[in-house]
Amino acid sequence: MYLPPHFEATDPASLHRLMQAHPLGAQVTSGEQGLDANHLPFEFDADEGEHGILRAHVARNNPLWQEVKEGQEVLVIFRAAEGYISPNWYPSKQAHHKQVPTWNYAVVHAHGRILVRDDARFVRRLLATLTRTQEAEGPAPWKMADAPRDYIEAMVQAVVGIEIEIDRLVGKFKLSQNKEAAERQGAANTLQARGQTALAEAMLSQPPSLP
Repeated sequence: MYLPPHFEATDPASLHRLMQAHPLGAQVTSGEQGLDANHLPFEFDADEGEHGILRAHVARNNPLWQEVKEGQEVLVIFRAAEGYISPNWYPSKQAHHKQVPTWNYAVVHAHGRILVRDDARFVRRLLATLTRTQEAEGPAPWKMADAPRDYIEAMVQAVVGIEIEIDRLVGKFKLSQNKEAAERQGAANTLQARGQTALAEAMLSQPPSLP
């Protein structure tokens, strides 16, 4: 990933927050059939391993878990709010017209090594954790015990767990840090008016951060 210094995000806590707030990661692998990408909801545990652990599950019919080799290097991409930035949104454009369009975004690339966990206990625990996290804000959170036990067991058997020990995290927050404060404010005001609040607030925070 091209990473100019002014867009590089190195604070582990900021990278962790993005991954936890936007858990649907794009997992990229390379095998005999070439490059492949699977979009999976991940649980991130920052307290295990040197850089943390990612856990997810795939359908048993998904060939991913059979095609990857144990310990194979993989990449998981997490992306937060993003959006187009028009030159018209910068105050200085009206004065000298020396602005061009761009796209703002924030991403974290998690590089690590994959381990297949075809283990019902692992899968059951993972699914329970993911469910609790995603259901937490609901008025009547769904839990696995709400469904018939034999049905849940059939669902557990239909998926396979994966675990990724992270070797390094690379963050890029491209949020107009290379622009003057007035320019960032002008672009953020327009994003706010368009309902892109998360991106606007990230651009105005100091230092720029997400989620």
